[in-house]
Amino acid sequence: MNQTTTLYAAYATLIETVLGELVTEGVLPAGTSFANVTLEPPRDPAHGDLATNAAMVLAKGAGTNPRSLAQPITAKLRAQPAITNAAIAGPGFINLRLAPDAWLTELKTIAALGDQYGRSSIGAGRRVNVEYVSANPTGPMHMGHCRGAVVGDALASLLEWAGHRVIREYYINDAGGQVDVLARSVHLRYREALGDDIGAVPDGLYPGDYLKPVGAALAAEFGDQYRTAPEDEWLPLFRKQAVARMMELIKSDLAMLGIHHDIFASEAELQAAGKPEAAEGWLRAHDLVYDGELEAPKGKAPPEDWEPV
Repeated sequence: MNQTTTLYAAYATLIETVLGELVTEGVLPAGTSFANVTLEPPRDPAHGDLATNAAMVLAKGAGTNPRSLAQPITAKLRAQPAITNAAIAGPGFINLRLAPDAWLTELKTIAALGDQYGRSSIGAGRRVNVEYVSANPTGPMHMGHCRGAVVGDALASLLEWAGHRVIREYYINDAGGQVDVLARSVHLRYREALGDDIGAVPDGLYPGDYLKPVGAALAAEFGDQYRTAPEDEWLPLFRKQAVARMMELIKSDLAMLGIHHDIFASEAELQAAGKPEAAEGWLRAHDLVYDGELEAPKGKAPPEDWEPV
């Protein structure tokens, strides 16, 4: 076994080799795809060390039933020195039992490679962009964001381990109504920091105490310059400042999880640069846009806000 190949990958290759021989022999038709063939541990370890669905997924194309196709597959697998048994189970699954030496060889490989065991070059340096977390910058992260952060980072690391060039992206949703609400909520805390009695936080604004330090910082920086100023004078500034402070908070939380992104892409900046329009123009230029009406969901009345655009 090649030292850069795990046991499962090695036996998956062996299965493909056996199936390729059956194509050559005419048991399987030429051009048969093995894309749906899997190799994995059986649900019950008593059934064997590995199991494959090869006969199950290829029988129809071969014009036979799975158990019949499993017979020539298992015959070839039993001829392999490292396989002590290949048994047909149920409707046509194949369970494999490996020789003890196969496991001992794998343990030696693991010991020799250490933390490089399992690393792959299958990605061949291809660039992959993984966008994850991307929580709205209107407050601290919660457990839902944390779950997405961990899953996304694990996926990015796995792709890197498989030889891809991975870019980790956080898409900042800093355009639209929610960030205007954030700016107004921060302005309220800014006035509070200047000594105003703000009373109860009005409905529709973010009431969290996490905005108090943001308001205090703005009060320290600008004094009462925007205390009574019209909204159009302070809204863009407060929006930008508030989003920046929220992103500092989010980045700090992510850092405690050991998660760091390569790119923080701003939705507002993309819109200002005309990127959505440019993307649509490119898609239309390559005939990749369908213009028509969306059909209403079948079997039930459409939602009240349904727009068949």
